[in-house]
Amino acid sequence: MKKALFVFSALLLALSSMYAAGTSELTVNSYMSDEAPKQVLAQLVAEFEKQNPDIKVTVNTTAHEQFKTLLPSWLTSKQAPDVVTWFAGYRMQAFAEKGLLEPIDTIFPGGAFEKEFPGAFKTPCSYNGQVYFMPQSWYWWAMYYNKEVFKKLNLTIPTNQQEFYAVCDKLKEAGIAPIAVGAKDTWTAGGWFDYLDSAINGGEFHQKLTNGKVAYTDPAVKKTFNTIADMAKRGYFMPNAASYSWQEAANVLFRGEAGMYLMGQFIMDAAPAELKGNIDFFRFPSFGRSDYSVDTPLDGFMIPKNGKNKENAKKFLAYLATAQAQEAFCKPLGRLAANKNVPVPNAEAKRGLDMVLGASIATLFYDRDAPEEMAAKGMNAIVDIISDPGNVDAILTALDKERVRIYSELQK
Repeated sequence: MKKALFVFSALLLALSSMYAAGTSELTVNSYMSDEAPKQVLAQLVAEFEKQNPDIKVTVNTTAHEQFKTLLPSWLTSKQAPDVVTWFAGYRMQAFAEKGLLEPIDTIFPGGAFEKEFPGAFKTPCSYNGQVYFMPQSWYWWAMYYNKEVFKKLNLTIPTNQQEFYAVCDKLKEAGIAPIAVGAKDTWTAGGWFDYLDSAINGGEFHQKLTNGKVAYTDPAVKKTFNTIADMAKRGYFMPNAASYSWQEAANVLFRGEAGMYLMGQFIMDAAPAELKGNIDFFRFPSFGRSDYSVDTPLDGFMIPKNGKNKENAKKFLAYLATAQAQEAFCKPLGRLAANKNVPVPNAEAKRGLDMVLGASIATLFYDRDAPEEMAAKGMNAIVDIISDPGNVDAILTALDKERVRIYSELQK
């Protein structure tokens, strides 16, 4: 009897060890800390577990900015998570280049990436001919505005620089901050650089700049930064912008204390339910060009090379890549699914899609198209100019020295 009990106990211990080793586990590290996407992801996980009862998924959620800081250490750890959320483009490719990611070419339900996703998405999801990134959703950046404020002041949607400045002046006269900016999260400033530089110099020029081929002291780039400085001098940006997170600045817009906010579609995740109908968007105004560019970040998932449960991870990503799972994620959030077989979720998303389709160039975002260190230096420079608009030349001279150093080091 004792021998039987011993054998039974040993068997339980062995099974426990197998479970602990990860044969039936999956750990997902996620930056979806805002309540709406967090809940939708939880629902997807529950459905995946229902379809795969032998796999237990644990989602560890970390606030967005802290996630960015911690991700490199997770990827290099011997105890790496099995799946992580992240961004397509340079930000993913830098990790793939270091050998920190698992290729996922074989996971896609249709048998190939292009059967599920637009061919244009393959380049930002790949490195050296292999796919490392499973795209889930994408969205547009635009000028979001408070409809009640515009109606009260009899403001019309501006389509060019002159009209835009006129709207800003009327908002100022009414004691309302023309533009909300949450520059405590410096990436918010990146949107201003993307849109203004593209609106002034064109999308192709801006792409050359993010590729390191244009100096920040170039007269055309100076014109962009001087425009930001001019708007700051005119008092168009909300006071003390650097002390507000992006969500805190969004609340200023929601309360009608600011008229506009250049932000991604995810701003609607943060809007209170009773105020969502009062927030709308329009295309970034023209600053002298007939064509226009848009920022369309592409979000999704990666599998760390050091993860212990790669087969379960690939099964999870294959599930998330399906049209059904992508629609379940994007429809309640009003985003555009990466899977091309998912219909547009609502009229707002249709307008966003039409805006993107009409653009001459769609870019991912400044801190996704440029090397991480370069983007960080650039976004800090933009925040500095908003706070100190009289110091543009010195800021750009210092920034270009960083450009030369950073891109030189990348070429070694």
